[in-house]
Amino acid sequence: MGQGIGRMKFGAFFAPFHGNTVNPTLGFERDFSLIQWLDELTYDEAWVGEHHSGAYECIASPEVFLATAAERTKHIRLATGVSSLSYHHPLVLADRIAQLDHQMRGRLIFGVGPGQLVADAYMMGVDPADLRRRMDESLDCIVRLLNGETVTHKTDWFTLREARCQILPYQYPSVEMAVASAISPTGARAAGKYGIGMLSVAASSPEGFKQLANHWSICEAKAAEHGKTVSRENWRIVTPFHVAETREQAFEDLRFGLMDMMKYFRKFGGSAFPTASSFEEAVNIWTSGGLGAFGIGVVGTPDDLIAHINKLQDQSGGFKTFLSLAHNAADFTATKKSYELFARHVMPVFQHSNNNRTASLEWAAENADRFMPSYIGGIQKAIAEHEAEQAERAKAAAAE
Repeated sequence: MGQGIGRMKFGAFFAPFHGNTVNPTLGFERDFSLIQWLDELTYDEAWVGEHHSGAYECIASPEVFLATAAERTKHIRLATGVSSLSYHHPLVLADRIAQLDHQMRGRLIFGVGPGQLVADAYMMGVDPADLRRRMDESLDCIVRLLNGETVTHKTDWFTLREARCQILPYQYPSVEMAVASAISPTGARAAGKYGIGMLSVAASSPEGFKQLANHWSICEAKAAEHGKTVSRENWRIVTPFHVAETREQAFEDLRFGLMDMMKYFRKFGGSAFPTASSFEEAVNIWTSGGLGAFGIGVVGTPDDLIAHINKLQDQSGGFKTFLSLAHNAADFTATKKSYELFARHVMPVFQHSNNNRTASLEWAAENADRFMPSYIGGIQKAIAEHEAEQAERAKAAAAE
């Protein structure tokens, strides 16, 4: 598994996806409930996105959402997944992140990206062709601001004049950061340039999977060029999945919402996304060719996920954290069960949780015959001593 990664971490990446006919208030509560469930199941991280159009990916402010999620959880780290830097003034966003890190007592991860939905950019008057440039311009300033620097910088879309964060993050020397990487090398270049983590959101798509090792090489090369260091310990990879006790049950669970999810991707992504005329066709598309950058869904049993993660580790050369792309293709009960099965049967394989447990059980079994006579002898001795004591008492009582 990878290059000396050791104990892996696990989490979920929430776009989120909620159908446009679902009560949005309940949609938010469902996401809160699922993150609480992940916290109970010992998942390490939950990432929450930022979107402003399309109705399905309906959280506009991950920071507001995470502030509440932090109050309802105990251990899980919470991340902006991701904050779209192209839409925000760098100082305002940096200040919000620093404040949130204090409120969360350092459980925050600051995930950043250029902005995923073209319609968002259009409504704000931003040319989609400028999103990656704007992200890099903003990220350069935000990294410096969160490190406590005073920044003066002017671009065609923001100005900073002797700007500084009045409160620095709770984490020292700065909040943990990661930049989204999909198919293009933009995210890998940015992660290396600033020495921050990388989040491969399209890892299960055919092209994204193909580019994994190349993107890490780009990240390392850029880090060396800018005098920074990067580590596979801070590399996260995302894949959509759903598991059940059997493959047949896993596929059956998807009848709840896979077709609706496919329709959303088709409406919002246009002709780039395939059309499914039946549930069987939708399953085939999702589990073979995938849904563009959203990738190929792994549907089956925990053993299928174990094989998939091993394949990703081999292809990439090693990463630390595996994230599920959260979806609503199955109902809430089946979704919770999927995450529970993953926690029970997949996590321990990559976290070495049961290495000594198995050895201990086998050792006890191998030596049972050696230990048992002494154990039985002890019981018999205790019984004999008790009976002798009772006999003595009875004898003494009779003598009186």
